[in-house]
Amino acid sequence: MTTFLGVPGTGNLRGEEPFPKAARTALADTQLRANLGAATTTIRDKRRAAVAEVPDWEQLRFAGSALKTEVLRRLPELLEQFERNVVARGGAVHWARDADEANRIVTELIRATGSDEVVKVKSMATQEIGLNEHLAGAGIAAIETDLAELIVQLGDDKPSHILVPAIHRNRAEIREIFLNSMPGIDPDISDVPRELAMAARAHLRRKFLRAKVAVSGANFGVAETGTLAVVESEGNGRMCLTLPETLITVMGIEKLVPSFTDLEVFMQLLPRSSTAERMNPYTSMWTGVHPGDGPQQVHVVLLDNGRTNALADEVGRSALHCIRCSACLNVCPVYERVGGHAYGSVYPGPIGAILSPQLTGNAGRDDPNATLPYASTLCGACFDACPVRIDIPSILVHLRAQQVDATRQGPPSPQDLAMRAAGWVMGSAKRFAAAESAAKGARLLGGRKGRITALPYPGSKWTAGRDFPAPPRETFRQWWSRTHTEGEV
Repeated sequence: MTTFLGVPGTGNLRGEEPFPKAARTALADTQLRANLGAATTTIRDKRRAAVAEVPDWEQLRFAGSALKTEVLRRLPELLEQFERNVVARGGAVHWARDADEANRIVTELIRATGSDEVVKVKSMATQEIGLNEHLAGAGIAAIETDLAELIVQLGDDKPSHILVPAIHRNRAEIREIFLNSMPGIDPDISDVPRELAMAARAHLRRKFLRAKVAVSGANFGVAETGTLAVVESEGNGRMCLTLPETLITVMGIEKLVPSFTDLEVFMQLLPRSSTAERMNPYTSMWTGVHPGDGPQQVHVVLLDNGRTNALADEVGRSALHCIRCSACLNVCPVYERVGGHAYGSVYPGPIGAILSPQLTGNAGRDDPNATLPYASTLCGACFDACPVRIDIPSILVHLRAQQVDATRQGPPSPQDLAMRAAGWVMGSAKRFAAAESAAKGARLLGGRKGRITALPYPGSKWTAGRDFPAPPRETFRQWWSRTHTEGEV
C-alpha cells in the first residue's frame, strides 16, 4: 500500500526520553502507583460485569474487527465518499498530511472568525498534533471542557490515560490544582468529588456561553451520509457541538465506518469497554449544516500524520482498528505500574506501544518510540480485552523484530551475543542438560523467597528491571528419570 496523503509527520507523538528510562522514574513514585492501582482495579471490575451481561459479546468483537478490516481495505474510496457527502450537506473538508498542516488549517479557520478563544471537546487527535500548544503560540486560548482534561490543563500537566486523562491524580491533588488555577473558586472548597465537579461546571458554563468556535475530534465518521459522531459522558461535548457558530472537527482518516447501520456494533462495544456502561450517556451526531440550528460553519480536517505509514504494514495496520476505548490500558500490568507519562506519547499503554512507533515511522536509534514495543510482558491480556480483537502481542513482536533489524549495525550487541549463546546451548540436548545442572548452583542466590533479585554484569541488565525465579531442586530430565521406568511413555 502506498502513502495515500503524503509523508508522515510526527506531531506530538515522539517522547522526550526512551520508555525504559521514563519507566524507572515512574516506578519510584509510590503515590502514582497507588492512584493507578486503585483506579484500574475499579475500572476492570466494572467492565468485567458490564461485558458479562452481553451473551453475544464475542460475536460483537468479531463483527467490529471485520468492519474495521473492511474500512482499511476500502479506505481511499470511503474517504472520497465521506468528503462528497459532507460537502453536499454544507460542510467543508480539509486534508492534512501531518501535524504541521493540520495545525495551520485549524489556526487559519479560527482566525477567519475573529476569535481568540475556542472550547474543545476531548480529542486524542488534537492532542496528537499538539494543537493546544500551537494555538497558544498563535495567541488563541484553547479551553478543555472535559473534566479530566480540564484538570490536566489547569495543572499544566499531560494526560496519562486515553479515557481518564487525570487517572494519576487523586481528589486531594485535584483540589489543590483548582485552588491554584481556577479563577473565582471558593477557597473553602473540599475534596468531595461533587463539590469539585460543580466548581468545574460553573467555570466551564461561562466559557460555553461566550464561545464562538469549538474544536472537536470524532469517534466515528459515516461515509454514506457524511455524519460525524462523538460519544462522551458529561454533556460538555454536546454544549461544544451545538452552541458555537463554527465547529472544526479533526478526525484521523481511519475513523470511518461505511454505513450508518455499522454504528450499531460500535455503540455496543465502546461504552462497555471504556466506561463499563450499557450505553453511552451522550452520543452527539451531526451531518453538515442545518440552517438556524447548531453551528453554521462546519469544517472537517482529515488527518493522516503517519496513518498511511501504518497502513502499509500488513501486520501492524490492525493497530488502526483501535476505537480508543482504553480497555487494554486497564488490564496491562506494565501500564498499571508506570502510568501513561512513561510512554512519552499521547497514546499510552499497549495500543500506544504499537501505534506510536508506526505513526512516527522511525525504528532507528534516534526515536524514543522505538523502545515502546518492549513495554510489555506479552501476557495477552490486552488482546482478550480489546473490543475489536487487535492482536497487540503479535504486533509487538513484529515491531520488535523491525527495530532490531533497523538498528543492527557494527559489531554484535551484548543481546545478540546472549541470544547466540542461548541458541548454541539449546541446539544440543547434551549441552542443554549440562546447562540445567549447572544452573542449580544459582539456588543459593534465591534465598528464602526463591527469587533472584540481583546478578553481576551482564545479568544485572536483566535484574535491574525484573526478578528471576530460583532454579528448581531438580531438572525436568532428572524428575522424569526418577519417576518413570525405562521404556515407559
